[in-house]
Amino acid sequence: MLDETPKRFDRIVAILIQLQSKKIVKAQELADRFECSLRTIYRDIRTLEASGVPIYSEAGVGYALMDGYRLPPVMFTREEVSSFIAAEKLMQKFTDPSLGNHHASAMYKLKSVMRSTDKDWLSNIESKILMQTSEPMFNDSSPNTLALLFESIAEKKQILLSYKTIESVEVSHRNIEPVGVFHEHNNWYFLGYCHLRQDYRQFRTDRIQGIKKTDLKFTIEHDSLETYLAKTEHPIQTTKVRILVPKKICGYLRYEQKYHGYVSQKEVEDDQIEMTFMSRDIVNGFPRWFLMFGDYAKILEPEMLKENVLKLLEINRERLL
Repeated sequence: MLDETPKRFDRIVAILIQLQSKKIVKAQELADRFECSLRTIYRDIRTLEASGVPIYSEAGVGYALMDGYRLPPVMFTREEVSSFIAAEKLMQKFTDPSLGNHHASAMYKLKSVMRSTDKDWLSNIESKILMQTSEPMFNDSSPNTLALLFESIAEKKQILLSYKTIESVEVSHRNIEPVGVFHEHNNWYFLGYCHLRQDYRQFRTDRIQGIKKTDLKFTIEHDSLETYLAKTEHPIQTTKVRILVPKKICGYLRYEQKYHGYVSQKEVEDDQIEMTFMSRDIVNGFPRWFLMFGDYAKILEPEMLKENVLKLLEINRERLL
């Protein structure tokens, strides 16, 4: 007997929507999304075909809708409506102005097909959600960085990049073939092939002084972004660090602890927390961070870290005299 439960009906409708959202959809992609077997997906596809949906398939490639077939206007659930609000706020604060404007335009179109009750739902809560950024993610001289990077990647056209590293005084100019964009450590980055360095490099968007499209085509067929990021994750020498902090201030450390190699923590006697790190830099990075709460904390190991903290304290003392 066929499974005619509401769950199956919802899945079949979702499959139809996904088929319209992409040029080709693989059966395994659908099975992964709905956490079911390939056999179930094949059966659902046959059900859609039997109901008159024009689907064609290619062995080893996937499924697609015939050109010209379109679904009627889609109705959204309230949970989906709520997700739009968060997405809109994120786009306003965490992307460049160009992408933010495009998303705002798309949101007007989405709102236009909502039921009146859902529009009221949206209106009641959208003004109660606020996203804030601590630092600018884009340089004022290149405000539409992400939009240009997306165009470059899609069209496979090189960009002319003006870039200034944190240590450099001068701006360098180079032709880049962008591979992909990613967000990490509260900043936007992109990875690309640099013709100046003849190698792949990462660039932070807030350090980009200027970015322009060119008519030069990519000279290399690049692999996926994940491939190159995995290659950069080579082993780096670290040093084990153990510190002791009062339980009452332990929560303040968690905001940056992952950047300093946080591994684990355990509660010891007298409401003290022993924290373990594998630090990449016990000469400058970790000592400077430690001094932010050094009047509460104690270094258990290594001795070299204690010496480096004392050096910084001595330098500060001399400057204050």
